[in-house]
This record gives sequence, structure tokens and C-alpha cells, in this order.
Amino acid sequence: MARTTIHLMRHGEVHNPEGILYGRLPGYHLSELGRQMALQVADVLSASGHDIAAVVTSPLERARETGAPTAAAFDLAPTTDARLIEAGNHFEGVSVNRNRWVLAHPEHWRYYLNPLRPSWGEPYTELVARMSAAVRDAIGLVEGREALLVSHQLPVWATRLWLEGRSLAHDPRRRQCSLASLTSLTFDSRTLVGLSYWEPASDLLRRAEDMVPGTSAAAAAMGREPEADDAAGASAEAPA
Repeated sequence: MARTTIHLMRHGEVHNPEGILYGRLPGYHLSELGRQMALQVADVLSASGHDIAAVVTSPLERARETGAPTAAAFDLAPTTDARLIEAGNHFEGVSVNRNRWVLAHPEHWRYYLNPLRPSWGEPYTELVARMSAAVRDAIGLVEGREALLVSHQLPVWATRLWLEGRSLAHDPRRRQCSLASLTSLTFDSRTLVGLSYWEPASDLLRRAEDMVPGTSAAAAAMGREPEADDAAGASAEAPA
């Protein structure tokens, strides 16, 4: 039988100085460190004998920018798949790490009714259904070889929980899905025979900030206070 490997990659670090939970919002690109992560993953894959035959990414900018170096390294034209997009979330656009009290505002209470679904965002079951469909299609696309699918932390982690038979409801701080990490699924025909997790850009993680770092070495992205930045800038420009 043909053995096929599908690598589920999380995108690299994003330029997000305000610490916004960006979700599916447009306009969020990789930081300089994030670009280094993407390049390092491409270098590791090409230098270690991997046989990448397709690069498919989420349509969001950060995912497309993450997949581009690997596509170039293997002389491939990357494509996008909407099924790999970030999970929908009610809190998009909120600086949740900088001020946790914002989550306690009464306007949000109705979104906490069912954490098992979860009621504040895309249901886990729907997320896993679209991700698993994307994986199945990728197997057919590169049968006997390898594909890189660039997605986001929650879609990748929920897919892994489902494949391992674990509960989809979980503590986000315990996700093993660091920036630019690979969750690699190996199939014999259509049967999953192996699952591994690795971090080709692990040496860069301690310099990174992440909205939901999980078990990563990245620090939690707290964001900056624009008012404080403005005041600092005014002070620096004032004559002595």
C-alpha cells in the first residue's frame, strides 16, 4: 500500500504589537521572526530528504506567507483551501491577553453557556469535519508522497485530539501546537498508522510572542497600550 504523510503546520509568528485576538481578521502578516520560522522549516524539510509534493494553505495572509518558502524550496505552486482557515471566534478584535477583565463584561456572558461546544466560536465538531476533509483530499492529491497543509493552532490541535480519541473540549494553555510546528500524519492507504509532533523552528520560539502559547516556549503576547506609546514618544521628542 502507498504510504502518505500529511504535515499539518501552524503558521509562524504574526506582527501583532497590540496583542489582538485576530482570528479570521484580514491584514495580519508574519513578523520578521515569523518569516525566519517559515524559512527554517522549508530548509529543514528540503535538507532532510522529505518529498513534499503539494503545499496547501489557509487563505489568511499569515498562513500563505508561512507556506511560501516550502513551496519555493520544492518548486511548487502553493494553493489555498478555505477548510484550513482559523476557527471562528466571537472575541476577534479584542486584546484579551492585555486585559482579561474585558471577558467579564455582561455583553459576553451568553457566549459562555456551553464551553464544550464551544458557544463562543465555531463548534469543535464542525472544525474537525472540515479539517479532516481537507486531509483526505490531500492524501488523494499526493498519494505515496508528502503534503504540507498550513493552518492555525486550534484547527490543528482539535484534529489531533479527534485522531487520538480524546475529548475535543480542552484547556487552550495545554495545546501542543507551537508556532511553525508540524503535526505529521502518516497513512497507509487511507488508514492512519502514525502521528508525530515536531518543531523545526524550536530555537526561535523563545524570541516569539503568541496569543495562545499553549505548551510552547513562546511568551504570551500582551500587546502594548497605544496611549503609553504616544506619551513615551511625546516625552522623547520634548526639548530638555
